[in-house]
Amino acid sequence: MTTRREFVVTALATAAGTATASAGISSCSPEPSADSYEASVDRTWRHSKAASGDMPSLLQELVRYATLAPSSHNTQCWKFRLRDGAISLEPDLSRRCPAVDPENHHLFVSLGCAAENLSQAALAHGWMSHSGFDAAGGTILRFALTPTTPVASTLFQAIPERQSTRGEYDGQPLARDELELLVKAGTGVGVQLIVLTERKAMETLLESVVEGNTIQLNDAAFVAELKQWIRFNGREAVRTGDGLYAASSGHPSVPTWLGRLLFSQLLSPKGENDTYAKHVRSSAGIAIFASESPTPQQWVEVGRCYERFALQSAALGIRTAMLNQPVEVSTLRPQLADDLALGGWRPDLVVRFGRGPKLPSSLRRPLQEVLI
Repeated sequence: MTTRREFVVTALATAAGTATASAGISSCSPEPSADSYEASVDRTWRHSKAASGDMPSLLQELVRYATLAPSSHNTQCWKFRLRDGAISLEPDLSRRCPAVDPENHHLFVSLGCAAENLSQAALAHGWMSHSGFDAAGGTILRFALTPTTPVASTLFQAIPERQSTRGEYDGQPLARDELELLVKAGTGVGVQLIVLTERKAMETLLESVVEGNTIQLNDAAFVAELKQWIRFNGREAVRTGDGLYAASSGHPSVPTWLGRLLFSQLLSPKGENDTYAKHVRSSAGIAIFASESPTPQQWVEVGRCYERFALQSAALGIRTAMLNQPVEVSTLRPQLADDLALGGWRPDLVVRFGRGPKLPSSLRRPLQEVLI
């Protein structure tokens, strides 16, 4: 799951204003009212309860909760089958991102995030989920449900509050008991969590972020793929229900044609690296998730651990965002593993955390688009 790469806000806003005045942007389709985007957010990020005894309705509601999980570039790279009171979760390879994720690592981490949401939601509705892969080495995760006492956990309650918040935080440290809760939530079978809170260690990791970001932004395939998933205004975000909504990174809303025209020109390593430096230095700490084996099944477990970490953070009013360049650029990953003394374990995700304001939320596709 990669971070939203940012482009220069002031330059884009100035260009948008100039184009409006001189090129007659009014001839384009107008932006929808704020209520249209807000209504979509309200329909997406909410709690609800399926009708008692209505199993088909319940299964669809569990899938809806699952889709509120994060995914790389918000591609929502998953598909669900509902059969005989059970749910299957499958990768949607048509939504993979080969430039940033050639191994499908982030794709399977995303499936793990969805699986964790589904399990938390099932328990809250009175069902215990028992999950397993379809066969040895398989990549389809099947959930069987058995009745149990409903438990609406703290993590379940936080599902509509979780977001990847790509802005500056307040720079204040977390309390020890908060850090302990995050570590507990983010640790799993074959998954360990390393937390950096000392400024020197965070600055060292920032150097890897900057190096990786520079490499990626000089890669034409990476930039083209990122551009494909940017949604430059609320209208486009509502229409597609996926992708990286520019306002969620604090950027102005502009017509799609203008955003696409200026994107590559204004996306520079220096501007991006300056932004990442501000983000890291305003964070309370950085968490690194590492796994024991490089397999899709293990990456699903990484995703489940990360999602518990993110939900526990949201429950505490703590924001999170990815800094995955040191694990996405394959030449940098071994050095990160050495720096963290991971031995043979693989660093999978790099996440900054801290307290700060919430930003506009991303959207999700309708259920009928993910059900098969």
